[in-house]
Amino acid sequence: MNTNSLKYGIFSFIIPGLSQYLNGDKQRGLWLFSAAVLIHIIVWFFINNSFGSGLQTLYHLYSGYDAYKNY
Repeated sequence: MNTNSLKYGIFSFIIPGLSQYLNGDKQRGLWLFSAAVLIHIIVWFFINNSFGSGLQTLYHLYSGYDAYKNY
């Protein structure tokens, strides 16, 4: 296991798109970050329950896995 991949996965789990942006894939990083912001706004105003929290967590896990897998 590459420690950089693990580090990038953790960074993208905390802030979706951060690792992609730092690794030069700026467009993908901005899209992932924008989608995370949109999901958080929708959950905050419309689905403010455990389902919404689970949806946010799944998205953060996806972003972290994507960074881990690709870098």
